[in-house]
Amino acid sequence: MTDWGARAADLLDDLACLSEPGAGATRLPFTPEHRAAVELLSDRMRQAGLTVTLDDAGTLVGRLEGPKGRGTLLMGSHQDSVRQGGAYDGIMGVVLPLIALEKLRAEGRATPCSVEVLAFADEEGVRFPTALVGSRALAGTVDPAVLEMTDGDGVTLRAAMTAFGLEPDRIGVLKRDPADVIGYIETHIEQGPVLERAGEALGVVSAICGIERHSIGIVGETGHAGTMPMEGRKDALVAASAIVTEVNRLALASDGLRGTVGSLAIGPNVVNAVPRVARMTAEFRSADDAERRAAGVALHAYAEEVCAGMELSCEVTYQQAAQPCAAELSERLVAAVKRAGGQGLVLPSGATHDASALADLCPVAMLFVRCRDGMSHRPEELATPEDMGRAVEVLADLVMSPG
Repeated sequence: MTDWGARAADLLDDLACLSEPGAGATRLPFTPEHRAAVELLSDRMRQAGLTVTLDDAGTLVGRLEGPKGRGTLLMGSHQDSVRQGGAYDGIMGVVLPLIALEKLRAEGRATPCSVEVLAFADEEGVRFPTALVGSRALAGTVDPAVLEMTDGDGVTLRAAMTAFGLEPDRIGVLKRDPADVIGYIETHIEQGPVLERAGEALGVVSAICGIERHSIGIVGETGHAGTMPMEGRKDALVAASAIVTEVNRLALASDGLRGTVGSLAIGPNVVNAVPRVARMTAEFRSADDAERRAAGVALHAYAEEVCAGMELSCEVTYQQAAQPCAAELSERLVAAVKRAGGQGLVLPSGATHDASALADLCPVAMLFVRCRDGMSHRPEELATPEDMGRAVEVLADLVMSPG
């Protein structure tokens, strides 16, 4: 009997080797490593009986043709990684549906609809300051202005895509017809500890959390650390530290809210001077948009209070609304998980995914796979072959009963 989880693990190991030198996996979009991943996945897709194309947004598409007029079920995720990331984030969501189709082919089972396995080029946004171009292209929501964004070497996204053999000006024609799309299923490691703590291999996502990011700048007054009296100081770092604590307090006050200060810089940044300038970011995530927005408003009010007497700039630089998963498609996924022996646990996603962009095209649902210690975006990332085998079973089940 074929161990489909082990087959998935072997393919993921091979893909993890297609990386820049260094720890973990580093595979950025429109690079030689990306090209190698496209070639390896293309070979496996053809072996599974799929017709393979690479669209002009860089999305690798493996299509299994089904009965005419029955629509198309989309399944997939992204092939790119963060720097020195793991072997599972994103790419596992390409491999598992492909293995599920291999399983159905080996069993001689014809699918009741067409199925496409999608490998998107760039979800992480590591090389370029944008993401989800491939999934947005299918939904028809790409802003052409992103093609002029540059990476750290000054290469535009347009130039990188062109050098990869694509025609980026044709992205607008990639929009799919919603009438032909049954839905989109994305499989992903959980990137958190909930499934592991519950003793569950698989879970179904209720919603993809909304995100907002704030840029905060504080200008106080510097002076000699030994001669400037403590009373009356306008220490930008002290104010920034209070704001860091407030972000944490706001998040702890709600089970569904996540708050993070991920970037903090001060000046003059010397050992014997009071910091005059502090610049920082604050991010809130929640599946409840009202809760997220309320935290942002509260933070701005607190910053005004704590920075009294200093110069403060505080602005929202990014907002993404929460995206609930489609109820009917998610219920089918829960039922498939239960048929595979799981509880059908439902939980939100604190990270964004290609599914959030494809929700503008069709119903979306997500399957989470347990990851060891909740680790993600690091080399230690791991999903076991046993858990991936269960996910393959669930995906094959869903394909055969798409509704």
